[in-house]
Amino acid sequence: MDKLRMESPDMVQGNVEKLAALFPNCVTEGPDGHGGLKKAIDFNKLRQMLSGDVLEGDEAYEFTWVGKKAAMVEANKPTRQTLRPCPEESKNWDTTENLYIEGDNLQVLKLLQESYLGKVKMIYIDPPYNTGHDFIYNDHFEMDRDEYEQQTSMFDEDGNRNFTENTDSNPRFHSDWCSMMYSRLMLARNLLAEDGIMFISIGEEEIESLYSICDEVFGKSRHIGTFIWKRRQMVDSRSKSGVSEDHEYMLCFAKESCQRIRGANTDMSKYANPDNDARGLWMSADMTGLATASQRPNLHYNIVNPETGIEYECPPLGWRYDRKRMNELIRNKEIIWPTGKEGRPRRKKFVKDLQNQYTGFSTVLQTVFNTQGTRELKMLFDGEDFFDFPKPTDLLKMMIQQGTDSDSLVLDFFSGSATTAHAVMQLNAEDGGHRKFIMVQLPEACDEKSEAYKAGYKTICDIGKERIRRAGVKIQQDLKENGGEIRHLAKNQNPLKKTIASADGQMQFDVPTIPPRWSKADESDDNQKMADALDTGFRVFKLDDSNMRDVYFAPDDYTQDMLSMMESNIKPDRTALDLLFGCLLEWGLPLSMPYRSETIDGCTVHTYNDGDLIACFDENIPRSVVEAIARRQPLRAVFRDAGFTTSPEKINLTEIFKLLAPDTRIKVI
Repeated sequence: MDKLRMESPDMVQGNVEKLAALFPNCVTEGPDGHGGLKKAIDFNKLRQMLSGDVLEGDEAYEFTWVGKKAAMVEANKPTRQTLRPCPEESKNWDTTENLYIEGDNLQVLKLLQESYLGKVKMIYIDPPYNTGHDFIYNDHFEMDRDEYEQQTSMFDEDGNRNFTENTDSNPRFHSDWCSMMYSRLMLARNLLAEDGIMFISIGEEEIESLYSICDEVFGKSRHIGTFIWKRRQMVDSRSKSGVSEDHEYMLCFAKESCQRIRGANTDMSKYANPDNDARGLWMSADMTGLATASQRPNLHYNIVNPETGIEYECPPLGWRYDRKRMNELIRNKEIIWPTGKEGRPRRKKFVKDLQNQYTGFSTVLQTVFNTQGTRELKMLFDGEDFFDFPKPTDLLKMMIQQGTDSDSLVLDFFSGSATTAHAVMQLNAEDGGHRKFIMVQLPEACDEKSEAYKAGYKTICDIGKERIRRAGVKIQQDLKENGGEIRHLAKNQNPLKKTIASADGQMQFDVPTIPPRWSKADESDDNQKMADALDTGFRVFKLDDSNMRDVYFAPDDYTQDMLSMMESNIKPDRTALDLLFGCLLEWGLPLSMPYRSETIDGCTVHTYNDGDLIACFDENIPRSVVEAIARRQPLRAVFRDAGFTTSPEKINLTEIFKLLAPDTRIKVI
């Protein structure tokens, strides 16, 4: 029986173990800070092991800044903070699989490392653009938390957290921003699935820095593409330089180099088989080229229909294929010949020859503008303008379509106005998907002079949560009223598919199809079912300090008034629900699964996800309760240390589980 750590995993030691498996000769020992030793890496040896030449000096091609090493260290440090559940601020707490987390995303990403490692299909973030006025996360890597908060005045005299700006007069203007992003991207990459993709919105100010950071964190070969979003519809004439900056960027990186985005759906309506060709569906394709005879003489020649003997002259800009390839197409009967001398031969393009059902996805995004995002938010909040420059949902929907499947998990750890959550719900409504979202946002205070503050929204999180609530209601109402029409209009962007095979049976291809019920907008029962099935809820969690008291003192630090505190190692303001979800993070279980609580012989017993974990945090737990839990044979069981007052009781606990549930893992807090 082990004690729960009550802190996130030590990323450094995990990385040491991985390197030790690859380079055992580089393993050494170093002090663990508690008078003992722990595994460490001899980096000079490791550096030489990774080179075929003798290395001398420290020169290397790299992107660096002041604080980069500290950012690496901070990303790997464990955190003793936890996430406290807030059912009262949630929507559909018992049934939803979506999460909304309030807190510093650096600490939240650390806490999610075990529960969501490799489980996120797509990450989208819209971080601060470092314009000199935007809020910057005030990371301090050299101090402990209390010292940091005191010296940087993170809290005012009323206990409210202060926020800072990274002004361009700061000599660390770029360094602070790079450090802020680097540590978070390191942790975010861990959460991506092997086929996961990350999109990052960014402006001109830090595009070059972000490229370099992502190249290092993901690897250059993982760069899928950079999208240019034309965000402004009208030219801005207010610029002092006379230049209207109408665009932003969106970088796309993948977890693995073989990953690709989906692309636009091929229009299958163009394919048919009027001549019953044994090779299956085909479409007519132009064969004319784009080069003059002087530019590409090998593409300029006449061709003859072997069945009729009719000769067709070369078009002015030649053919698309040279003579050898053209003769091959003719022999394979892949040319569509005109009925007479008039007209021009064309090529049959078969479905079976396509590599996939998608065409390329343009890197220029110019069909949706930032005014749409503002308009959407104002419509949800009865005409009030509560947020500056929110991203449009259609922009996020495009990216989610490219980066997810129908049941994927989407993460946004700079959630802002929660556009990503809105887009996930809207896309699910359109294509019948079951995507889930995790939103993370620092509770940055709204300006007291702002309309949002006057309306009762004290922080950005308040706006984001209310936006999700209102958007969910609107989406469900639209589905009830126009469900079939909504899905019918979305068919070209989000088709369901049926699989067809080529004539020889050796290749398969997915062809879009629309279920008949999608076009039956008048069937209110179906619309009601679709609306009810849509998950528009979210569980709210808030980042807080550890559930456990700091009971580790030097002998000279103990005083008489500490004795009462020693009676329990759990803080008095923490509930059983706090402890339960703290244990889930420790065990690496997702936070969105169902659970139930029941009373057994006067004790409250919590069962998570039908036996993934059973916990009882009561004191003086009777043997009957322990036996009842053991008979259910959960995968994991957790008890409070104070639940057993004597050592024999703890021994009995272990023996009971050995007898009734030998495979159950037991821990105490």
